[in-house]
Amino acid sequence: MKYRRFGKTELQMPVFSCGGMRFQQSWEDLPAEKVEESVQRNLEATVLRSLELGINHIETARGYGTSEMQLGWLLPKLPRDKMIVQTKVEPMADPARFRSTFEQSLRNLQLGHVELLSLHGINNEETLEWSIRPGGCLEMARQLQKEGLCRHVGFSTHATNNLILKAIETDGFDYVNVHWYFVNELNWSSVQAATARDMGVFIISPTDKGGMLYAPPAGLVDLCAPLSPMAFNNLWCLARPEVHTLSVGAARPGDFDAHVESLEWYERAAETVAPIEERLRARMAEVLGSEWCSHWAGGLPNYVEVPGEVNLQEILRLWTYAKGLDLTGWGRMRYNLMGNAGHWFPGANAGKADAAAIRKSVGGYRFADKLGEILAEAHTLLVEAPKKRLSEGG
Repeated sequence: MKYRRFGKTELQMPVFSCGGMRFQQSWEDLPAEKVEESVQRNLEATVLRSLELGINHIETARGYGTSEMQLGWLLPKLPRDKMIVQTKVEPMADPARFRSTFEQSLRNLQLGHVELLSLHGINNEETLEWSIRPGGCLEMARQLQKEGLCRHVGFSTHATNNLILKAIETDGFDYVNVHWYFVNELNWSSVQAATARDMGVFIISPTDKGGMLYAPPAGLVDLCAPLSPMAFNNLWCLARPEVHTLSVGAARPGDFDAHVESLEWYERAAETVAPIEERLRARMAEVLGSEWCSHWAGGLPNYVEVPGEVNLQEILRLWTYAKGLDLTGWGRMRYNLMGNAGHWFPGANAGKADAAAIRKSVGGYRFADKLGEILAEAHTLLVEAPKKRLSEGG
């Protein structure tokens, strides 16, 4: 395993993390007796395989149903000083409730402390305010740190880049869990801002959210050769020293294998991915035009500034990569979450977009004249029955 210094925490973080959101019994809290023995055995085998590979960062959340409880049946039996344990608690209007929820996490995990505590889902202005206001959840998290119940405090986010920057620029956090990978470069300035403050940078779900790369389309496989699309995406991220770890949401022990195999090219990551990236961008330019590929994101307003809160940034991003690289399955999975997952996937899709009103709202956007046509095409290409987040049974 390869390791990187996780910013100011000084933790030596494995470049892959064991994300605990896919191997649990249920996304809802259940009585212990409802957990099936086979499910628990699989979870334990997955964590033990992770540690065997040197992936000693185990990451979960209070919002992951039985994950914490099930981990709590295993982790206390393992060498505590060999593990980096992280849990996450959503920001709340009442910091005392935030504290009691975290204390429940510790009881579930059967641990005296965690190395990393994240404010889980600073996704909009409200959750940011609950976090950073005087006496808010961040202040409470720092109190928990003083009491030795957590070592470092960070946040996770699915927000637009401008709001992520606002959270980072408070200088209140030690690290950030953020989306950034080949099919989502929109948050790069937030990664840079975190780096400037010596924050740890954890990339959320780059394999699934980054294109459902465990089941890539044939054309993408060909373009990424001799790497797999998953290995390409891993190395494309890890070629940047600003990135410290990539989450692997393992459902079974074997889910780590392809990721670890990609480290064969780790020492020459940048030179290995460069010709593949060139091919991918050339294919996208062939399909969509080089001007679109270079400039589509420039000058787009955030969804809260768009009539009907249509999430232009997300719709156009999904359309761009779905059409440009045949990632339609991934595009549909993400598109149909829009408006059905609260602040975790905010804004509306293009189904009821008022093209004329949106055209007026985008000002000097380079592709304003084409926007109505593209939104209609994106909706036709990507719409399906509404999806739910995994935590809601989807």
